[in-house]
Amino acid sequence: MANVTITVDGPRATVTLTRPDVRNAFNDDVIAELTTAFQTLGARADVRAIVLAAEGPAFCAGADLNWMRRMADYSREENLADARRLAAMLRTIHDCPKPTVARVQGDAYAGGVGLVAVCDIALAVETAGFCLSEVKLGLIPATIGPYVVRAMGVRAAQRYFLTAERFDAAEARRIGLVHEVVSPDALDARVDALVRSLCSAGPCALAAAKRLVHEVAEAPLDDALVARTVEAIADIRASAEGREGVQSFLHKRKPQWLV
Repeated sequence: MANVTITVDGPRATVTLTRPDVRNAFNDDVIAELTTAFQTLGARADVRAIVLAAEGPAFCAGADLNWMRRMADYSREENLADARRLAAMLRTIHDCPKPTVARVQGDAYAGGVGLVAVCDIALAVETAGFCLSEVKLGLIPATIGPYVVRAMGVRAAQRYFLTAERFDAAEARRIGLVHEVVSPDALDARVDALVRSLCSAGPCALAAAKRLVHEVAEAPLDDALVARTVEAIADIRASAEGREGVQSFLHKRKPQWLV
């Protein structure tokens, strides 16, 4: 892959954007490579957690200028096809069965904010800036919208979608877009600690926990939702991994997935 590198170190995989000269901006190739990377890693039994990282001073600046120039001449049908590819990439990362961690070492603008939002956990350096700049170009943050609104909440989205203001990492943490803000020197140590914690959990349980969050987040609290949660815990308790986890706890030994 020319724009993205994949490294696997034990149970940890790292997907790195490698276009620092253009602030890791999207184009057709980047979208395709990210989609393939997360599909491939999501299907690997040996991978327990995936870190999304980037080279250079910026995490992701959104759309590549050359890509935007091409889009300016697209028909509506071409725009639909293009937007579908971006939406599919975001959905692939969001729905990846492995836990995902965004390592935000620099600015994230427009679609870059979407990349942060689709990851399960996001850590950012204190110097990172964020901006949903689309309306200043006469556009809207449409394909990233469902994920960004879920991450930062409706009220914050109403402000930042409309004003296109730049906000800092402390504000990103306050509104829920990122979970932690650290100094640049501490970023890798915190990412490593989170990955170790994720990799110590049951891999099937992690995938099931991700599905649970997605299922209950927007669902009405009714009998059907309660029934789904009852079935979910019963199924995981009866699974081989669930039985092994409980037995290892009761007998004070490591579970098989850590042996």
